[in-house]
Amino acid sequence: VQLVESGGGLVRSGDALRLSCLASGFTFMRNTAGWARQVPEKGLEWVAAIYSDGTTLYSEDVKGRFTISRDNAKDTVYLQMNGLKPQDTGVYWCVASTLPTTLLNEYQYWGQGTQVTVSS
Repeated sequence: VQLVESGGGLVRSGDALRLSCLASGFTFMRNTAGWARQVPEKGLEWVAAIYSDGTTLYSEDVKGRFTISRDNAKDTVYLQMNGLKPQDTGVYWCVASTLPTTLLNEYQYWGQGTQVTVSS
């Protein structure tokens, strides 16, 4: 199983950024896909998830600003991040689980991470 993120970078406060994650090695459409991040103030935290039935869930910190989506035909999950804030700065990981879950310890598969930096 491999998850490969792309799309991180340096942006200014208020800007948008889209992360992508290409999955391989498992039946992507049958699994939960999500994003986690490590930010200086809060440590490692779950950000968003999309279940195999299309249900989307978000942490309170990003709700209304971030949108998770998936393209099963491309085995890809996306995280559209709008209205970025300096406190969104951190490493973002693509994660996947065989369970419909928002608990990070139930995500069996992790990407290598991509850095997102938001300047004020």
